[in-house]
Amino acid sequence: MDEDVVDVLIIGAGASGAAAAWSLADTRMRIVCLEQGDWTNPADYPSNAANWENQSFGPYSIDPNVRARETDYPINNDDSAVKVVNFNGVGGSTILYAAHFPRLHPSDFQVKTLDAVAEDWPIDYATLEPYFALNDRVMGVSGLSGDPMNPAKQPPLPPLPMGLVGEAMARGFNQLGWHWWPSDSAIISQPYEGRDKCLNLGPCTSGCAQGGKSSTDVTYWPEAIRRGVELRTRCRVREITMNDNGFADGVIYYNAEGEECHQRAEVVVMAANGVGTPRILLNSVSKQFPRGLANSSGLVGKNLMFHPVGNVQGRFDERLDSHKGPQGCCILSKEFYETDLSRGFVRGYNLQITRGAGPMATAMAGFANGTIPWGAGHHEAFAKRFDHVASIGVIGEDLPEEHNTVTLDPKLVDSDGIPAPKITYRYSDNSLKMIAHGIARAEEAMWAAGAVEVRSNGPARLTGWHLLGTARMGSDPGTSVVNHWGRSHDVKNLFIVDGSIFVTGGGVNPTSTIQALALYIADTMKKNLANLFD
Repeated sequence: MDEDVVDVLIIGAGASGAAAAWSLADTRMRIVCLEQGDWTNPADYPSNAANWENQSFGPYSIDPNVRARETDYPINNDDSAVKVVNFNGVGGSTILYAAHFPRLHPSDFQVKTLDAVAEDWPIDYATLEPYFALNDRVMGVSGLSGDPMNPAKQPPLPPLPMGLVGEAMARGFNQLGWHWWPSDSAIISQPYEGRDKCLNLGPCTSGCAQGGKSSTDVTYWPEAIRRGVELRTRCRVREITMNDNGFADGVIYYNAEGEECHQRAEVVVMAANGVGTPRILLNSVSKQFPRGLANSSGLVGKNLMFHPVGNVQGRFDERLDSHKGPQGCCILSKEFYETDLSRGFVRGYNLQITRGAGPMATAMAGFANGTIPWGAGHHEAFAKRFDHVASIGVIGEDLPEEHNTVTLDPKLVDSDGIPAPKITYRYSDNSLKMIAHGIARAEEAMWAAGAVEVRSNGPARLTGWHLLGTARMGSDPGTSVVNHWGRSHDVKNLFIVDGSIFVTGGGVNPTSTIQALALYIADTMKKNLANLFD
């Protein structure tokens, strides 16, 4: 089916696609967004059922290969030290994310200038600052102003309670004289914009039935749709099509009935994440682009960045109620965020305090690591661990390397026959040194906080939430895929707004920065409508 021409076609309804659609709605152009997943019904979230923990190992797993829904696509992680984690649906991975919401630091935009590694971004923190603030307001971010390790900002909502876990770890950081601060969280601490506040249930990473977590299906999308954006679900894009003049003229996709459709468009905006976007571009082969669309630089799919993750868990004699409250948002330390060459590596990491698991996950993890036996002694060992633990996630900067790639798998395909992505990824020596250093510091903090037992592991494998760098931004068409405002160097009506345009990854969770970039690119598009393709 050949469909009428729309003004703007957005591919992907997650964090970046939602923000871009909301912003571009100001233009009153005809805007259509194609999302391969569907809406999620809060009534179906696991926290409404007695077996809520069990569903995180099946239909609500963070791993698409385990979840294996009809709307997912398989991912070949066999040659990767990290497994990709995502969610396909309206809201994208914000449906299952922990909603930890820090911003990149000013230094993250100029690592080549500061540390002689990687590349500098063609924009800086100041460029994105008003869009960070706008995004905080629309998403509903809870936090505390005054953090000495960040530029000044004013979150719209007060911080979430630290809880007993946060208080215990703060004592440890204080004893060591290290920085800590309450986390910025995309979880509302008070009623906000028609949504009710977080109830501290805990299972954030399997969907928030309360609506207190700021996923884009409950923040950006309702308003974007009211303002005229058309969102079509269960529409899986296969490739972007081109005309003879070198412009993208639409996409071929499969609808919910499996019919092949051609949606024509004046402008195409990619918002399919750092794996999904290069997958579609590489599958869009033509005479003009035999190596994949917008790939004259040869960098589409290269420089894949995850954030290396280590984990340290401490057991405490006192009860910490650690399964209660937002699991991934408590306090964090930036003590080791900036480069100090005496540590043996460049750049740095943050120490992110997270809470404990529910009863079933506690028991299963304890059985797996030998701390909770099955049979005799199980209940006694379980009682010592459940609600008595705190965890520190070591989230390190992952510098770009061309050999870390997303390519098209030659055999594996999704249910519509589209080639699946193949991930090739290895940790650098710098990353391994960084995580080892971070784990050692996290262990110090645990002992200082009063833990009676400390266990560590890392770098962990099922940690590929942060999909960055595979269509990087830059001023030189030979060394980047898009320019300083997200427009393809090769195809003047093709824009990318998701995490694939990151030049470097920083050492914090990227969603806040991804959305700020999407708002900045959409705003720049609006300011340049008269000469958008010049």
